[in-house]
Amino acid sequence: MGSFFSTMFTPPPAADDPNSAVVAAHSKSTYDEQWEAAKSSGKLMVIDFSASWCGPCRFIEPAFKEMSSRYTDVVFVKIDVDELADVARTWKVEAMPTFVLAKGGKEVSRVVGAKKDELERKIGMFRSSSSY
Repeated sequence: MGSFFSTMFTPPPAADDPNSAVVAAHSKSTYDEQWEAAKSSGKLMVIDFSASWCGPCRFIEPAFKEMSSRYTDVVFVKIDVDELADVARTWKVEAMPTFVLAKGGKEVSRVVGAKKDELERKIGMFRSSSSY
């Protein structure tokens, strides 16, 4: 019954929306392709580590999707930690949601928790910054 009520108040997952700029990586190969492309382009990549059962993850998802449509020079990727646990372990993700900001093949920052304002501030800081 709790899941019934949570679906009434929590929006459905946005990353699989074909109109969204967020890439939902459901396989290691999809993640690897996105990682290599972002690394070689020098673009900022924001990786959203979440889980389908995580309330705060679902709460911030519409804001993450909206940021992806606004910041078109940034790569936004969503990873379900239950689907790609090895990728989550590689990034040492311990809580959800965790947003890892990476540029040039290395982590430049991270935000742990559904902290929309902090995430947006860090995206703004690192998206055009060539030095980090």
